[in-house]
Amino acid sequence: MATIGRLTQRSDFLTAASGRRFHTERFSAQGRLRSECVQKSGEEPAAVAEGLRIGFTITKRVGHATERNRIRRRLRAALRAAEDVLPSPAADVVLIARRPALSAAFETLIEDLRRAVPIVTKPQTRKDSAGEAAVRSSPRRGRGKPASDKPTSDRPASGADSTMPLLASGPGADASQGRATAPSPIPNACDGPTDG
Repeated sequence: MATIGRLTQRSDFLTAASGRRFHTERFSAQGRLRSECVQKSGEEPAAVAEGLRIGFTITKRVGHATERNRIRRRLRAALRAAEDVLPSPAADVVLIARRPALSAAFETLIEDLRRAVPIVTKPQTRKDSAGEAAVRSSPRRGRGKPASDKPTSDRPASGADSTMPLLASGPGADASQGRATAPSPIPNACDGPTDG
């Protein structure tokens, strides 16, 4: 089997992030076949590099530099141990480490990689691609309410007479003046201070 390559360019990391995902307690895996990326970009198929390439993302939230380096070394060693059983398609995979990867059993890391890499390097079906395109093409919503289809206007409804004054009605309305008044205070049920 060919050796596993490394991802070094930011564009490759971003491309892998747009593919399939697999999550465990120790890390998340993101991956994409390079042939799918070439089809979208329109490059020649012969330009696709062969073999599996893997990159690591370990943020400062995981721990300080010594702990992050230890996690990276453990994941690399687990990859070397699982290399014989991992598929080797032309794909890019990014492993996003989490804090439990520091103390997890080494066999657990190997088993997680054996499960994650085949899943994230599977070819995407038409259904996956169509769903991804639908999500990307949907309009973004702002913070406010969505606009309604009905036009808003200051005019009254077509059946109402615009020359008549609007009269208030209800328990707090003053019928003689056509104005609304403040409701009278209602005593509290417990004979306490009035509500209102």
